[in-house]
Amino acid sequence: MTGDSMAADLAALLSRGYEVQGLAARVAACSDRVDRILGSFREIQLLEWQSPAGRAYRDSVALQEVQVGRARVLIEDALTAVNRYALELASAPAASAAPAGQFPWPR
Repeated sequence: MTGDSMAADLAALLSRGYEVQGLAARVAACSDRVDRILGSFREIQLLEWQSPAGRAYRDSVALQEVQVGRARVLIEDALTAVNRYALELASAPAASAAPAGQFPWPR
């Protein structure tokens, strides 16, 4: 392997690593937004609802909170996977870099 091709492989690997780190940052921002939404749901549920319609609304919000909470778990799992992949890219030798435009996903 020539020095030029090794440099190109390293540049491609660094570029992919940067892209994956950017993706991780976007997933983390999504997780933060979901946390704020869950906080808003909890605030709604703490309000005193006297009418049957108000109580039904609170119950509906509680169900939505459960579903959004489940989605948050999946987002956290995705963040963990993206961060793990970014670390693998950072520790991968330049010689094993995939061709341009392809991610060298771990097998």
